[in-house]
Amino acid sequence: MTRDDTPSTMRGHSQFHGPDWTPHRVAFQQNLKEFADRVGLILGLQSNGKVGQEKAVEQIKDMWKSLKASRNDLLH
Repeated sequence: MTRDDTPSTMRGHSQFHGPDWTPHRVAFQQNLKEFADRVGLILGLQSNGKVGQEKAVEQIKDMWKSLKASRNDLLH
């Protein structure tokens, strides 16, 4: 347990502090991390020949559009 009695498994690796901290920013950060993780997975599949280059690019572009929409919804 940490000083605030929140189990460490319930929190991310970094803590958000400061006057601009909001739950919306935390949600966007989680979406950004998921995007990065999924891009890494797609690139791994593509480099191992499991997914074609065009399909990989298409999937990443679709995820990018979703991430941008999430940013607009959560941060604006």
